[in-house]
Amino acid sequence: MSGRPTPHLPSQGAELGTTAPFLPQLGDLATDTSRNGRVGIVVALPGEGAATYHLRPPGGGPEWSAPADASTLEPVPARPTHATLLVTDAVYDPCANQGSVAIVVHHEDGGRSEAALILTPTDLERLHAQTGRMLGESERSPSGTP
Repeated sequence: MSGRPTPHLPSQGAELGTTAPFLPQLGDLATDTSRNGRVGIVVALPGEGAATYHLRPPGGGPEWSAPADASTLEPVPARPTHATLLVTDAVYDPCANQGSVAIVVHHEDGGRSEAALILTPTDLERLHAQTGRMLGESERSPSGTP
């Protein structure tokens, strides 16, 4: 959540949902929504000789400030590194004319998240051909070697 007030739901207070507000610490990467998603490293916190957050581009450059309530700052998510199959059955939806396979997306910080890999009939045919080729190669190679 953005932590911004939700005037259309005054009974909910300033935040909606259960996510804690993002309050970056020194050295954190943050995206500044008031600067078109510009990413910066937090180099000064409000209250430590500064009235606002101060950020600097990761490669260096001029600093900028963001509000002390961090209302324009969002965390920079860890990049995904790879995905693996989740042990569940694949599902085909004839109404949508697509298949779905559950996967686990692994992130560079060690985190994981579940997602669905959506496949059209053309994707399914291509994947079938590619996995068939890989299975053939694995059967021809000596056990335990690539």
